[in-house]
Amino acid sequence: MIEELEQRSLRGYVEPYYLALIYVGMGDREQALDELEQAYAAKCQWLTFLKVERIFDPLRSDPRFIELLKKVHLDK
Repeated sequence: MIEELEQRSLRGYVEPYYLALIYVGMGDREQALDELEQAYAAKCQWLTFLKVERIFDPLRSDPRFIELLKKVHLDK
């Protein structure tokens, strides 16, 4: 799936949020967080689901994830 999305990104835009979903599902926390930070930089509307999307549970204690929640005003 990652390879397909990377190939697709050569022809057009692919939301970093979608890549983050895949990476966290694969257990690659660092890459997932990198993609989420890129999603924030791109002003991705899907970040509004960070607090409730259960797939991100493995990232919740990570300082980078906590900081991202603050940036999108979901830290309360």
